[in-house]
Amino acid sequence: MADTALLIAGLGNPGSQYAKNRHNAGFIVADELHAHYRFGPWKAKFEGLLSEGRLGGRKTWLLKPQTFMNDSGASVGAALRFFKLPLNALVVIHDEIDLAEGKMKVKTGGGDAGQNGLRSITATLGSDYRRVRLGVGHPGEKHLVTHHVLANFDKDDIAWLKPLVMAMVEAAPLLAQDDDTGFMSKVALLTKAPKEER
Repeated sequence: MADTALLIAGLGNPGSQYAKNRHNAGFIVADELHAHYRFGPWKAKFEGLLSEGRLGGRKTWLLKPQTFMNDSGASVGAALRFFKLPLNALVVIHDEIDLAEGKMKVKTGGGDAGQNGLRSITATLGSDYRRVRLGVGHPGEKHLVTHHVLANFDKDDIAWLKPLVMAMVEAAPLLAQDDDTGFMSKVALLTKAPKEER
């Protein structure tokens, strides 16, 4: 576990026009991790932006592929191979339409649920990596999905997104210690709405 470095890849699309899209949830979390834990400067590498730091005492690389979502595997695969990391040292943070807005889950392996970034990474490396799934909700109709994920988070979204992302950042050292259950529990605890006084 902690002897091996960790590669955390946040998924999204490059370019300022996509920065606030639901599809860029992975970039948003990666940027907050980068700022909070004082990672080194972003450097252009592996068709992405790479930064080195420590998380929970573990050497960690943050990666934001700049290949566009559909080719995320090219960037993630190149980094993983260069650092000679096993697949279980990869954590991918991405938006998830099959989870309700504001929900977050971690799982290892499984299908890609139509998430093109995951599809690309799985095609490149196999599926046995950890995924941090940030729920952005489903628009209800399949033909509306592309518009939904490429639309910006709106004001109502920010109300749940900001506390969730900050909770994920605070709990991130547990993720680096391979304690996915502890990470999910801490995020749930930190985002629990306080009970109203009666």
